[in-house]
Amino acid sequence: MITAKQLGQGYGRHIVFRSLDLELQPGVTALLGPNGAGKTTLLRTLATVQPPREGRLTIDGREVKSEAEARAARRQIGFLPQRFGYEPGMRVRDFVRYGAWLRGIPPRDWSSASATALDHVGLANEARKKMGSLSGGMRQRAAIAWAVVGKPRFVVLDEPTVGLDPQQRFRFRDIIAGLTDTTILLSTHLIDDVDAVCDRIVVMHEGKIRFAGLTDELKALDDPSAPGHTPLERAYVSLLPEEGRNR
Repeated sequence: MITAKQLGQGYGRHIVFRSLDLELQPGVTALLGPNGAGKTTLLRTLATVQPPREGRLTIDGREVKSEAEARAARRQIGFLPQRFGYEPGMRVRDFVRYGAWLRGIPPRDWSSASATALDHVGLANEARKKMGSLSGGMRQRAAIAWAVVGKPRFVVLDEPTVGLDPQQRFRFRDIIAGLTDTTILLSTHLIDDVDAVCDRIVVMHEGKIRFAGLTDELKALDDPSAPGHTPLERAYVSLLPEEGRNR
């Protein structure tokens, strides 16, 4: 379980969010919100990439108060940013092994952990290919394997389906559904993906949480007068002030 209490974050004099409370449990939680809502900053903070300015962050019952505690927590965190780096000449299996090394997995387990992760995303037969030779969809699946290698207990994904075609997105949904006993936080703008795979939803706007609860609970807030084609879309949009709906 991940718990944030009175969490605050910002850059220089700019405050992104403050006094934010959030609790994440095993399963898939969607993080929704317009551009500029503070989603990416929140993901980076929860993944311990960026220490909070204020408040408490607790992961599996242990408060993260120092860089040493953050490094220890990262062994159980798989974080995939929206723009991830890779060496085009690196083989897929080595790219995933690099993720295992970063997470502190013992060297003796790199090969087996990487093979398991690649098999999970359907890239076992592409392990010897170079990252630069992969299609966009395959490269994104390799990145997901990088994030889940070693079976971390907490997986953070920032816009993982951007640029994927419908078939690739369907495969992504299957991959996420197969990550059992894992706490997954998924930031996306694609409401149909949320409806398909997410148990819970957090809606964020201007650094504040407008909703946190079960997907069905948000659907129950359906406002027929709001823009959108489904109950979930309309309920989500109805939570945003007018100026936030067009971002």
